[in-house]
Amino acid sequence: MEPFHFHTRLTQIELLGKTAKNIKELYEGIKAVPSSSIYYHTHHYLEQHRYFSPEHPNDFSYWITTSLGLKKLGEEIASVDIFRFSDIEELRKEFLRILEICLKNTSVVRDCLPREEFRFLSSRIFILPTPYKAANLREFLNCLEKVTIHSLYFHIFEARLRLKKHDNDFSCWLRDLGYKELADRISKLDPYTYTLEGLRKRIINLVKNYL
Repeated sequence: MEPFHFHTRLTQIELLGKTAKNIKELYEGIKAVPSSSIYYHTHHYLEQHRYFSPEHPNDFSYWITTSLGLKKLGEEIASVDIFRFSDIEELRKEFLRILEICLKNTSVVRDCLPREEFRFLSSRIFILPTPYKAANLREFLNCLEKVTIHSLYFHIFEARLRLKKHDNDFSCWLRDLGYKELADRISKLDPYTYTLEGLRKRIINLVKNYL
């Protein structure tokens, strides 16, 4: 059985040169930008808010609410359960579906104020090894207590959605190690309902139950 090697990643933000001043342009932008942009606008806040959860869980809902004043639509976009999507393209389709319904029922498209346009960004990731590796559950726990939140983020979020793996890295390795029940319990956690430190504590507590 191969040991679990903890990795981390660096992110390079990229300007796409595409903006939106109203819902119609936001719809067209979401439809056209690369999947890495959809991922960025729905996930970067997770690392920025290490100890508390923000009111708006993605950039789209924040902009719709604060710059366009469309509170109800902002809430609809915010309520999209990202955890149930294992593919960025399916998540894109869900945002487009909600915005399309709004556009069909809107006679006047409201523009935001100048300089408050939504700016589409994207990101490139660079995966880096860390000195932490685990050959058994005890070592895994020790590493989990020491790695950065960026490593935790990579193995939980990047692996499943951006890298298109069927599960998070922790559960895949633990299942191969023979801890199927523990792996399943970690898989069933909705990581979007936790802060990163809260998620770390929850996984640590689950692992401790099997030592």
